[in-house]
Amino acid sequence: MPNNKYKCKFRGEICRGHREKRNGYRAVTLWFCGLSGAGKSTIAHAVEKRLFDEGANAYTFDGDNVRHGLCGDLSFSPEGRAENIRRIGEMTKLFMDAGTICLCAFITPEHDVQQRLRDMHEDGDFFLIHVDCPVEVCEQRDVKGYYKLAREGKIKNYTGISAPFDAPESPDLHLDTIACTVDECVNLVLTFVKEKISLFDVK
Repeated sequence: MPNNKYKCKFRGEICRGHREKRNGYRAVTLWFCGLSGAGKSTIAHAVEKRLFDEGANAYTFDGDNVRHGLCGDLSFSPEGRAENIRRIGEMTKLFMDAGTICLCAFITPEHDVQQRLRDMHEDGDFFLIHVDCPVEVCEQRDVKGYYKLAREGKIKNYTGISAPFDAPESPDLHLDTIACTVDECVNLVLTFVKEKISLFDVK
């Protein structure tokens, strides 16, 4: 474990490295990006449950728990969305400092924002996971009818319809939710965590 993890950036004597040593695993951020309806939140929450069952501290951030509080003052304009992602990125750094594995499920459609998130984190702390699904299938899964409203022009700048999605050029992990079930995707994520981060054996 890097010695700098034991150097407290702020006040206090207990730092991230101490917490990780006691936990027995490293805290990281797994960032799930993809179209609305691709399965990001479903997979992230399922991974969170598996990690929790393994004894790890893990927490999922998504639109349902962030947009109503921390980012409740932001619009869905490009500027508001960029600030939303920035705030979440900074929040994950605090959670990692507390020894928590962060799972973030957000569309994150622009290449520059994806790169900005990487740049915000130290090497080995951030992993971008592309949850891939064709927009036609995402529309079929859309129980709230947002895609339909977007095609009717009632929702502007809707990613996948009237706004582009930049698929990550070099994601750390690619999940095809057409070819794989939710359980298979979860197992792929956990295997990735084991191989890349050496947390614990996957059950």
